[in-house]
Amino acid sequence: MDDKQDFVELGRRLFAGETGFIWASSRLDNLPPMQGLEIAFAGRSNVGKSSLINALTGRKALARTSHTPGRTQELNFFRVNDRLAMVDMPGYGFAAVGKQKVAAWTGLIHDYLRGRVNLARVFLLIDSRHGLKATDIPVLDTLDQAAVSFQVILTKTDALGPSQLDQRIAETAAVLKKHPASFPQIIATSSHGGAGIPELRAAIARLLAERGA
Repeated sequence: MDDKQDFVELGRRLFAGETGFIWASSRLDNLPPMQGLEIAFAGRSNVGKSSLINALTGRKALARTSHTPGRTQELNFFRVNDRLAMVDMPGYGFAAVGKQKVAAWTGLIHDYLRGRVNLARVFLLIDSRHGLKATDIPVLDTLDQAAVSFQVILTKTDALGPSQLDQRIAETAAVLKKHPASFPQIIATSSHGGAGIPELRAAIARLLAERGA
């Protein structure tokens, strides 16, 4: 199967099934057993990871959302249609908590990204209003070093006009050319308006098909 519309439909079916929370971990030695493929959502604090997961699954409160950076403080695992594990990661960078706790989260993020052998892809969320920042680069480097495929998802694109969005995509693509683990397609999304959500579901469905899952 290689028709784009077919994967859009497969993605819709995947996330129309049952999705539920299964595990939370704040330590690398307390991760759930590896079962099938995992995908993870990473990004700076307040980039919109939880909102995107809720939009992706069509559930308003599957992942907790907050206007306060640093609300997600653990690796939160969800099971999707008994076919896929999905991980909501703590935000890195600024958070409204102590520096020591932020450092601990950041260490957990990097350790998880380096050591989870069933991690099929990381979806790296970037706020389209601001683009890639200096705090994103160590994560890109970690993914390159670990040879973990990652794909950039631009969030909050409803805040930009078409020409601004095109410019942001071009700027981001130029940076990603320097990172061998990056997947070339950038997906522009809006959790509020639903833009890009079918394309993201399709990308995940295609990934499952390619991995035989």
